[in-house]
Amino acid sequence: MCGIAGSLALEGACDEEETTFAARRMADALYHRGPDDGGVWVDASSGVALAHRRLSIIDLSAAGHQPMRSASGRYELAFNGEIYNHQELRNELTSRGHRFRGHSDTEVVLACVEADGFETALPRLVGMFAIALWDRFDRALLLARDRFGEKPLYYGVSRATLLFASELKGIRAHPAFEGSLDTESMMTFMRYGYVPAPRCIYGGFRKVPPGTWLRATARDGVGTPREYYSLRSVAEAGIAQPLQVDSTEATELLDARLRAAVRRQMVADVPLGAFLSGGIDSSSIVALMQAQSTRQVKTFSIGFHEPDYDEAGYARAVAAHLRTEHTEVYVTAKQALEVVPTLPSVYDEPFADSSQVPTILVSQIARKHVTVALTGDGGDELLGGYGRYALLRRLAPLLRVPGRRAIAHVANAVLNAVAVRSNQAGVGRRWADWARRRVDIAGANDIDDLYHFLMSLWYHPSWLVRRGFEPPGVYPLAKEILADGTATERAMLGDALQYLPDDILVKVDRAAMSVGLETRVPLLDPDVVELAWRLPLSTKIVGEVGKYPLRRLLARYVPTSLFERPKRGFAVPIAQWLRGPLRDWAESLLAERRLRQEGFLDASLIRQRWDGFLAGIRDWSSLLWNILMWQAWLEHYGTRS
Repeated sequence: MCGIAGSLALEGACDEEETTFAARRMADALYHRGPDDGGVWVDASSGVALAHRRLSIIDLSAAGHQPMRSASGRYELAFNGEIYNHQELRNELTSRGHRFRGHSDTEVVLACVEADGFETALPRLVGMFAIALWDRFDRALLLARDRFGEKPLYYGVSRATLLFASELKGIRAHPAFEGSLDTESMMTFMRYGYVPAPRCIYGGFRKVPPGTWLRATARDGVGTPREYYSLRSVAEAGIAQPLQVDSTEATELLDARLRAAVRRQMVADVPLGAFLSGGIDSSSIVALMQAQSTRQVKTFSIGFHEPDYDEAGYARAVAAHLRTEHTEVYVTAKQALEVVPTLPSVYDEPFADSSQVPTILVSQIARKHVTVALTGDGGDELLGGYGRYALLRRLAPLLRVPGRRAIAHVANAVLNAVAVRSNQAGVGRRWADWARRRVDIAGANDIDDLYHFLMSLWYHPSWLVRRGFEPPGVYPLAKEILADGTATERAMLGDALQYLPDDILVKVDRAAMSVGLETRVPLLDPDVVELAWRLPLSTKIVGEVGKYPLRRLLARYVPTSLFERPKRGFAVPIAQWLRGPLRDWAESLLAERRLRQEGFLDASLIRQRWDGFLAGIRDWSSLLWNILMWQAWLEHYGTRS
């Protein structure tokens, strides 16, 4: 796991000294992603520079240093990630006559490209990666990103220079960077709490979409990303030709595929462990790790002293049963709140998933003991684990009720008029929030609109962002993406295409890499993903129970009493913090005069929500956290527009 960056002068040759200096600045900005080693390579005659920061995982010797040149000298590579099938590829290439200098997977990537070409090599790489490859013969820069978007890669043109980097801070470090805020991306952030790919918060810059690559030359400029892998196609093919299996057979198949994926991802030349929340996904990964390990697996969890948010006991019980070497740390509110000021720097773009806070904390704890940690991300999207999938099925009949939207409008007005102000911190307020949410849901146009509503923080961001225009995203296209699928399957694919790579994987990558920790996601192994989409929906969701085959798999290793409980997520008491120790910080960022001076947001609407939240009329904490993360990012990086 590393950080990569670089530039290509689109007007041709560049000054070698200036370009080298700029590339080093880009690399230095990514030091946290690779504290073990660094390197810069420049070809001034071609106007190209590659920069690299290394977190040594496979082949800790100097033979793994990057940027790395291919055996023939044609290619120069800056690579971030891990290739889990690199040993199989190495064996094949050796049989074809290739000779290797070291045993890094970076060298295997170069050898694959030399042997078969870039387009052919990419689909053969099983792993997570971001690639920047310079082709001396064609004088072309090639950028690529892994299938599911585990590793980030930004790019864009500024002052006739193509800039790219693992994180925006690498791009901002280049003297040619001139970034202006993109209001359309700001609108999508206000809706979702993140900026979905391929958009970027800066105009003129983009994210390389998962499963794609692009080509850039001084002569032709920057090309359009091309797919080498399509999750949509995998999902469509799986639904068109599902496996004829029952739930028992589905569990057997998943056990075999996931076991193999975990085994591949446990290979490292440094200490390795796993995050363990005590939930189904992380517990399954840890169970399969321990079943295939000759020593105790190192596991990590954090606990909160607030009982409603503490799941450390569940993780502790699973760890004890599996006999892992478990590290558990209870964090105080003060420790957690110390993370909040660092969030804009860690995430680079505005990002408002509040579980970013505990993710950073557990990464800090794990990094004291290991360099690699496996996670359980991806299970909900692949196997139907989110409660919203069951909610979509239950509410579908409601959407056919005549006059329901008019009824919802009246009910909402009544709830606003008789807002429950008594018992503000308890049953009364929770009931009011529960009722309002369901009234809002009843007003949806159709099942796809309902899903989009469920995925939105601010359902009408145009009310919030001044002079903003919201572009179309993945979610409204779900029906076109998966025309033959059910509403549940369309929602699962929508999540896998946008929510998973742009929220979940971003949250984990930036949190872990901020402390130089590599994370791996076995559930996103391509064989596991393909199997998941070929399993009939009836085997994945049984009644109201999602992730059914994963539950049955885990029950082979852990008693069901240790993991069968309502899903809670990796939450923190944001509402309590905003009314308590974070109140002064929030008041400063949400000051009406400040909001009006900045001119981006509707100050009156925000103050209305903030005052209502403080009064206990409604729990607006998720929406307000979104605004606060925007304001904190704006304060950290400036208000240029």
